[in-house]
Amino acid sequence: MNLRQLKYFIATAELGQVSRAASELRISQSSITTAVRELEQDLDAILFVRTAHGMELTPPGRELLGAAREIMEKVEMARNVVQGHSEIEGTINIAATYTVIGYFLPFHLDRLKHRFPKLDIRLSELNRESIEEGLITNRFDMAVLLTSNTQSPELDTQTLLRSPRRLWVPQNHPLQIQGQANFEEIAEEDYIMLTVDEAAHTSMKYWGPTGLVPKVKLRTSSTEAVRSMVANGQGVTILSDMVHRPWSLEGRRIGTVVVDRDIPSMDVGLAWRKGQEWSEATRMFFDYFSEVFQAPQMGHLGVRG
Repeated sequence: MNLRQLKYFIATAELGQVSRAASELRISQSSITTAVRELEQDLDAILFVRTAHGMELTPPGRELLGAAREIMEKVEMARNVVQGHSEIEGTINIAATYTVIGYFLPFHLDRLKHRFPKLDIRLSELNRESIEEGLITNRFDMAVLLTSNTQSPELDTQTLLRSPRRLWVPQNHPLQIQGQANFEEIAEEDYIMLTVDEAAHTSMKYWGPTGLVPKVKLRTSSTEAVRSMVANGQGVTILSDMVHRPWSLEGRRIGTVVVDRDIPSMDVGLAWRKGQEWSEATRMFFDYFSEVFQAPQMGHLGVRG
């Protein structure tokens, strides 16, 4: 096992297709395929299965993805130790939504602290509407939020991460064994509807065109409640890979299933007021994320599997 193999594996897992990973890394598809095959041989495990939508991680693949990200994180930390810390200082006011703070930002805030020890990042958690108003009125320098939900024409955005949405089911559910699901089948199941960060509203964007209505058993703003209900066999849901964890708090397994219809991804990124003049600290914050998310192997480091 080597860093090159892990880099190619992570890129394939994040982008979902060998062709996309090869394009991002500017290498041949055969190089990606060879690296993944070598990893599978070394670990004696199947890491991906091919589907109509691309490369789907197997349970061993998901476990390796978490470990691989940690390895690349340590490599990045080692580089930072050698290269030293930036002397940039100042205060920056950042707003973020619930999902972003819970599942995306903590890792990156830690990296920023180590790389820019003199930078004071003041963080506020708010809903999207309040964040957009705060950016327009200059209460915040920048926001990290679901760019797929932003609406204000007075803001500019840059998407960093597109997280696919899949069906969550309890372990050994018939749809998991089947390997794919359609909305007609999902509509027959009890459905657990997450409401935080406009998730319920977003779900109607992909349920609406089907002409079907989910059989909602529970509406909740708690992701952990959704996780437990699904794991305990009390319903299914459709949520993004970014918030997926293979285990509930009770230690029960949660599987994912590809849906046969295109579902919009959950997009995470930056937002700021149009025409805004950035301070050196704001520019540094923006440049950090732009740099990190240009490299697929670093793209999801804030997400723990």
